[in-house]
Amino acid sequence: MLVGVLGGTGPAGGALALRLAAVGHRVVVGSRSPDRAREVVAGLLEPWGGRDLALEGAGNEEAAGAELVVVATPWDAAAPTTASLAPALDGKVLVCMANALTRIGGELVALVPPRGSIAASVQAAVPAARVAAAFHHVPAHELGDLDHPVECDVLVCADDPQAMKAAAELIDPVPGLRAIEAGSLSQAAAVEAFTAVLIAVNRRYKTRTSIRLLGIPEGGS
Repeated sequence: MLVGVLGGTGPAGGALALRLAAVGHRVVVGSRSPDRAREVVAGLLEPWGGRDLALEGAGNEEAAGAELVVVATPWDAAAPTTASLAPALDGKVLVCMANALTRIGGELVALVPPRGSIAASVQAAVPAARVAAAFHHVPAHELGDLDHPVECDVLVCADDPQAMKAAAELIDPVPGLRAIEAGSLSQAAAVEAFTAVLIAVNRRYKTRTSIRLLGIPEGGS
């Protein structure tokens, strides 16, 4: 599948793009600056020269032309960026991984966007798209280390059944990841906000936590 990653030059978006390429997708990392995207992709590929990875950098406009599009922009750019690309995104599945966080003192805390979540804001910006929220709690460093699986459940929220299914099909082939259907898009508010809690735990214990839900049989997604 051809996957586009809007704003994919950040740590999380770049790591996800690299991991998706490692499981056989062709991935276009998008940016407002195509040159910046190509520079970032070159850096992502450098440690993995022995692998055949279909990863390229381009402008956001080209990334938006993919079959499935991931929104990995900074949180405050997610809705404006997708709105500006609406003609290319109409009817497509958009997987939004942005979190609205801000620093207060020495701690990152969750903001509450006007529509409750960034994913809901993206859906409002591109009403004809099929939006799912996912990948908020996957540690970027581990995601970008192709030598090791990422042991993590990925909570997926969506109103559209096709978006839920497409997100799960993107997640489940990645070694160690498991898609968990976590309800409608309205639940994305809690999922996005919980990222701040995990960051606080990581700092306190000097680790990188991930989520694994007990009691769900393997293959239950």
